[in-house]
Amino acid sequence: MNNLKLSNRSKRMEHFKSLHSRSGINLVSLMDIFTILVFFLLVSSGAPQLPNSKDITLPTSVAENVPEETLTITITKNDILVQGEWVATISNLLENNETIFFDLEKELKFQASKRLLANSDQAQGQTITIVGDENISYQLLRKILATCRQANYTTIAFAAFQTAKG
Repeated sequence: MNNLKLSNRSKRMEHFKSLHSRSGINLVSLMDIFTILVFFLLVSSGAPQLPNSKDITLPTSVAENVPEETLTITITKNDILVQGEWVATISNLLENNETIFFDLEKELKFQASKRLLANSDQAQGQTITIVGDENISYQLLRKILATCRQANYTTIAFAAFQTAKG
């Protein structure tokens, strides 16, 4: 009886309000988004990856220990990088007669100050991984190791490709 008193426009407005008052969340699109997010997180949270460079041929090793996430020094054919950031060229380092490379030491100390780990003991020293070509000179390697030691990086690992035993 109440509908007889309403005009056609009022009826349409009531019908429109009733249709749009029941709106909800479309779960299908949310499930798609979360599925993609889960796959992305699974792929990106895998084992720690060493920087990949075409300029470096890593040596091979039969060690079974898995490397942990540490600060990385990358030695290419021409440059030295710390965490992917350029520090110096190798030719400048080799021309210098000092046993410590001060630009590298400064960058390592800066990185150590950024990595304030709650449970690490600064007296014990920091951990670092050196990613370098298998043919780098001993003179260059000796300077980099001495610089790491000077900057309180005493646990030093070398990146290598793992080969099967035998």
